Amino acid sequence: MTQDTIRPEIVEIIRQIDAIRPQLIERAQDGDSLRRVPQESFDAVAATGAFSISAPSRFGGLAANTRECHAVARAIGRGDGGLAWVTGILDSGAWVVSLMDERAQTDVWGEGERIGDFISIVLATSSTAERVDGGFRVTGRWSYGTGSLHATWSLLGIPIVDDAGNQIDAGLALIPTAELGIEDNWYVAGMKSTGSVMQIAEDVFVPEHRILPLTAAVEGGYLDDNPELSYQTVFVPSLFMKLIGPHLGMGRAALDYVIEKADSKAIAYTGYGKQSDSAIFQTVVARASVSLQAAETLAAQIADEIYDGAARNVYAPYGERIEMRAKAGWIVETITDVVDALLTAHGSAGFSERCPLQRIWRDQATASRHGHTLGASGFEAFGKIIFDREDEARHVLPIV
Repeated sequence: MTQDTIRPEIVEIIRQIDAIRPQLIERAQDGDSLRRVPQESFDAVAATGAFSISAPSRFGGLAANTRECHAVARAIGRGDGGLAWVTGILDSGAWVVSLMDERAQTDVWGEGERIGDFISIVLATSSTAERVDGGFRVTGRWSYGTGSLHATWSLLGIPIVDDAGNQIDAGLALIPTAELGIEDNWYVAGMKSTGSVMQIAEDVFVPEHRILPLTAAVEGGYLDDNPELSYQTVFVPSLFMKLIGPHLGMGRAALDYVIEKADSKAIAYTGYGKQSDSAIFQTVVARASVSLQAAETLAAQIADEIYDGAARNVYAPYGERIEMRAKAGWIVETITDVVDALLTAHGSAGFSERCPLQRIWRDQATASRHGHTLGASGFEAFGKIIFDREDEARHVLPIV
């Protein structure tokens, strides 16, 4: 293990987040109603430095590794799952920009004076691009623009074309959000507060240095320019693991809540005046606690595997990356099962709109369906790897 502790700077950020957790919990219901993270909550977390941990140190960031990113997002998720999800996306945006041409990094962060500029990211190439002198002209509509309402920049998927208009790759275009429109179509059952609206570009010029071609990046071809170890890790696993921290936080928040209420809540139609007296209830909570610990341990193991590979200058082959993907799916499914079991144990009061448990349940259930960490495809592909059928696995998950 190259790094088995979290640096003091990150520990301090987590301490500050823990200190404001009561306020995050209190405002989280407002975010559900507003369909965006309350600005007070966003500003309070931003003031801790949490949104800048993955920026390079030369621009004032902390060049955080995956375990540190988990720890920060988990801390936020214990207070507000939607805000933790926004954190994971903005953290992903900062990390990807850190892989780009240094001119693009300077466009975003200057000489460090704009470390508060945040970057949202959507990988889908739901757009068209025309090659022109010095770059591309981009038109498109990108759904699920998580974090875009708080971002100054967005990384948006585009087809990379040659002069004849033939697609030769896929890429990410770094575009100021001031040059983008939005369509507020985010009416959903869970993760309401993320404000994941549709972003729209109409013939926007993007200079060449703000384009990241993805084919080479997926195989590690764009990880040599930034010497800090966090930017030499496997591309796709580094991204999907940034979404694990929010799940860990929401699972822990559900457990915290159910334990907190257990001494003051009876079990309906039984002789138990306190849930905490029931052996069945105790067993559910114990199982949930062990399952969450197992999920957190596995997440740390994957994080260390990612970081250690970079330290050894080894870029994990496809099969190993698929195994990481399957494990990430297991973590998410385990937390979903934990939250479901805790909601049942807590009882029907958990479905009240005033109860934070139902929001945690809706938020985590919605996030668990994200394609980057969906268990079914990860397990299918890994099963094919186990039986030495990599070509079939690549049909299931061609980009990992």
